[in-house]
Amino acid sequence: MRDLGAGFQYLIKGQRWVATHRRQFEFGLIPGLITLVLYGAALVSLAAWGDDAVSWATPFADDWSSPWQGLFRGFLTVVLFALGLLLAVLTFTAVTLLIGQPFYESLSEEVDRDVSPDGTAPESGLPLWRELWISARDSLRIVLRALCWGVLLFALGFVPIAGQTVVPVVGFFVTGFFLTEELAAVAMQRRGVQLRDRLALLRSRKTLVWGFGTPLGLAFLVPFVAVFLMPGAVAGATLMARDLLGEETEADGDGAQDESEEETV
Repeated sequence: MRDLGAGFQYLIKGQRWVATHRRQFEFGLIPGLITLVLYGAALVSLAAWGDDAVSWATPFADDWSSPWQGLFRGFLTVVLFALGLLLAVLTFTAVTLLIGQPFYESLSEEVDRDVSPDGTAPESGLPLWRELWISARDSLRIVLRALCWGVLLFALGFVPIAGQTVVPVVGFFVTGFFLTEELAAVAMQRRGVQLRDRLALLRSRKTLVWGFGTPLGLAFLVPFVAVFLMPGAVAGATLMARDLLGEETEADGDGAQDESEEETV
């Protein structure tokens, strides 16, 4: 329970940091707005032409009598849109981070410089194209993992009682884990931490990760909220990454100094 609260605190600290650094906040809004427009257009298109796609994919139902044809295709249309919406929620962060890689790299570095005792930020030393390639490759791997979980949970949703109670809760925790991984990757990639090592590190502190990512995932269900929370989420994930990797922050250093002074007195 303590780690759950600590994870949520990092989420709050990240939002607080961007609130006091308005230029970084405004700079960090751009990728989310671009992704929101793209996803909005895709979902509107799916809602407008989803029934046509279902009709094209189910020619065997052309000769079915009413109302079975309409009920069957209507159900598949709803399922198709629900899957599209689920995929949008699961991939929104990955796509936004991919589009906004230079934006969020800069924001994360500013957070590191601000809280680091020596005022420096780790740098990968890689060219931008290489960083984009690594980010895209790792994001694809995470999206595939998340998609597998999404399909599994969607299927389990048809199980009576458990599908309407337990499965949604598990789904939010799964979403929170992968969401945190995507956000923490911005800071960890600069430190040369590979995907496999990141996943192992996050699994070792699952309650901390859930405390950060699960409430954020709930908030991200509202698209406009996701856009405005994304800069602070990147900042909070950077702070949490420093904790997971055992790096000292300026606040930690001050705290240690205060304790030393008290002992001397």
